[in-house]
Amino acid sequence: MTVLVLTCEEDLTADIVVSTLQDLGVPLVRLDPADLPGRVALSAEYSGDDFHGYLKAGTRMVSLSSLRSVWVRRPGTPGARAPEQSAWITAESEQALYGMLSCTPARWMNHPVASMQARNKPWQLHVAHRSGFLVPPTLVTTFPAVARQFAAAHQDLVVKSVSGKHPGDPPLVLPTTRISPDADFSGVAAGPTLLQQHIHKEADIRLTCVGEQLFAARKKADPDEVDSRFSQHGTWEPAEVPDSVQQAVSTYMSTAQLAYGAFDFAEDPDGTWWFLECNQGGQFGFVQLETDQPIAQAIAAWLAVEPVT
Repeated sequence: MTVLVLTCEEDLTADIVVSTLQDLGVPLVRLDPADLPGRVALSAEYSGDDFHGYLKAGTRMVSLSSLRSVWVRRPGTPGARAPEQSAWITAESEQALYGMLSCTPARWMNHPVASMQARNKPWQLHVAHRSGFLVPPTLVTTFPAVARQFAAAHQDLVVKSVSGKHPGDPPLVLPTTRISPDADFSGVAAGPTLLQQHIHKEADIRLTCVGEQLFAARKKADPDEVDSRFSQHGTWEPAEVPDSVQQAVSTYMSTAQLAYGAFDFAEDPDGTWWFLECNQGGQFGFVQLETDQPIAQAIAAWLAVEPVT
């Protein structure tokens, strides 16, 4: 049976997993949905009991019934490279590709429907709290008066993007920024704004969950940097996962129906891990590089398991 890898052409992180699958002797097909229609073609027929068909990527062809797993890593938008691009072609290509794949018994890492929901930051915080994580007080608002009240109550705040990256070309990463409680909050009326109590952290924690395996890494925090993505301070080292966090991760992943998740925590001076977010498609290469944790091997092993039919 075959592993289907959906990602862009230049994805070094995917390259590591693909190489590992090849070493394991697992057949795979790698394609970018952006090449449908064009370099990627598909066909499926409903004949009485289910869809039967195949995907073609370059010279490689794979039967839908032969798929053991689908890894949605960093796929392009379907139809993005079509000769005649349009919202209609994108919608048709997306519905055809993911609709057909969803009819197979293949295991997903992660299913697009689950991923879409998991990207929603307010929903993340809701599920995190119900799963047993500690979550900093958070406000999403377009009311300046409510923002001022929140600031007065919590004093030390950060402001974040609600949706993540700005949809520019290329996408812009918007840093988490610390703000004072007496800031001018009139601008929140222009668009939903996420305010959160600032956690004075001793360290940043990245916990990568692959199926039931957990790989945690710790990096001592830079006291002058709020957003660790922009910090060159310190190196990542393997970390032990507290029992309470292990249980919360298991509940979160089950609730979110995810097979892969990259969790970010802020560790306070008492050693408590505060949930910040879970990226259902987060990077892991930098952690593996610095800690030698076998994350890519764990992903490959998960993808190599044949589905139960």
